[in-house]
Amino acid sequence: MPKLFHGVIPAMVTPFKNGLVDEEAFRRHINYLIDGGVHAILACGTTGESPTLSHEEHARVIEISIDEAKGKCPVLAGTGSNSTREAIEMSIHAKKAGADGLLLVSPYYNKPTQDGLYQHFLAIAQAAPLPTILYNIPGRCGVEIFPETIAKLSKLPEIVGVKEATGDLNKMIRTLELCGEDFLVTSGDDGLTLPLLSVGGDGVISVVANLVPRVLVDLYESFIAGNFLKAKELFFQLLPMCRTLFLETNPICVKHALFLAGRMEAETRLPLTLPKEPVQEKLKELVKEWRIGY
Repeated sequence: MPKLFHGVIPAMVTPFKNGLVDEEAFRRHINYLIDGGVHAILACGTTGESPTLSHEEHARVIEISIDEAKGKCPVLAGTGSNSTREAIEMSIHAKKAGADGLLLVSPYYNKPTQDGLYQHFLAIAQAAPLPTILYNIPGRCGVEIFPETIAKLSKLPEIVGVKEATGDLNKMIRTLELCGEDFLVTSGDDGLTLPLLSVGGDGVISVVANLVPRVLVDLYESFIAGNFLKAKELFFQLLPMCRTLFLETNPICVKHALFLAGRMEAETRLPLTLPKEPVQEKLKELVKEWRIGY
């Protein structure tokens, strides 16, 4: 039986217009992704510039996502924080709003111990019981959730998986080994989607899917169907796009590519800025090559 958050899950951008959340563009984008066959959507992740959203905007973005998905696909709400109390408050809101699950990033900046990480996630799971995916991204957070800690957390009924963005396939394999096949391990790095699938992973929480959801879905479904050559072909076709979209800090490049495709304004919020001119030119080439647009 497929896991609730298997497959391709776009980490959605949050469109802005004149400094405000552009609800119209956001709803269009959600429907574009759903029409592309994605298996779930993620609101208020890092790609959605969640660190710069006010609490009111954060709640509204999650509510729009739930309303627009209308049961067409599950909605995963990013409700993590380096404040356990704040993460609990956001998670309770997401649960009341009707989210299908939570994505909880490890606490950043304050660098808790492994026991502190365990206690943090335990407190949220007890306060807002929903299927929950941990988000392991030490490059942004300054702290890693070790495979052994993930295994301990996997024994909690609410903790159903982990988004792995360590970039270390050996650690992902260790997590798969310790947690067993019922625990979801999904890639947080588009460039490791196929390698992780090949060792038992469950899919990708994707930046690239914002642009070409159908291609990512075809890759995943080809692999699941046993058409490994087709999956490999699509994976290598996508790798140059993966590299281009990370020439500057995510989500700078993917958001600008969506602007070039006519889907939303180019606005990001400080401290993120527009990409440098040479990167903008590469993004123009990318959008033209892949014929991305409505």
